[in-house]
Amino acid sequence: MASPVTLPMSSPQSTANNGGSQPPIATPAFRSFISRFSSSIRQGFAQRRPWLELVDRTSFSRPDSLSEAASRVRKNFSYFRVNYVTLLVGVLSLSLLSHPFSLLVLIALLGAWFFGYLFRPSDQPVVVFGRTFSDRETLGILLVFTIIVVFLTSVGSLLISALLVGLAIVCAHGAFRVPEDLFLDDLQEPGVNAGFLSFLGGAASSAAAAAAPAVASRV
Repeated sequence: MASPVTLPMSSPQSTANNGGSQPPIATPAFRSFISRFSSSIRQGFAQRRPWLELVDRTSFSRPDSLSEAASRVRKNFSYFRVNYVTLLVGVLSLSLLSHPFSLLVLIALLGAWFFGYLFRPSDQPVVVFGRTFSDRETLGILLVFTIIVVFLTSVGSLLISALLVGLAIVCAHGAFRVPEDLFLDDLQEPGVNAGFLSFLGGAASSAAAAAAPAVASRV
């Protein structure tokens, strides 16, 4: 009588030891960064002004002097801050979408920083073609790659030109939009500016707070 065939079995512990390393995209630091950043974005957009109020034709007039135009820009920026930042992001997005190659290069650069250094677990070295790169070597390569992309390709000029176009639109709107009624309403709502400032600061601090442990462990 033939002996029964014994099937090979693998325990969950051995499976975890062999292939249970956590991918970079699922690291707690990256999840924390996404959570904080999305929360800051939602908090900021909750303070945006109505877009119809932004383009109200009856509130536009030519400024009498350069100083009055500068004062209008300052007051309108204080009131339409979220809308202006959204407009800048929209112009930048349209510029990148009209240049798919630059968009792909920028996404690759951000992905290399996020998953190759900032949110990569410290116990998982970078291995390319069988060569293991240390953290300092990885950081140096990323810095050189960033300088090349920003200063020696069309990506940097595209970003700068898009930001200049967006700033020109914002300054033109702010100079011709009469802000008296808006500024009085804004004075009665002291929490609005603080809310958006916390949105900008929260978005930056979330990235720093999430990436700080990973960077500190590599220094």
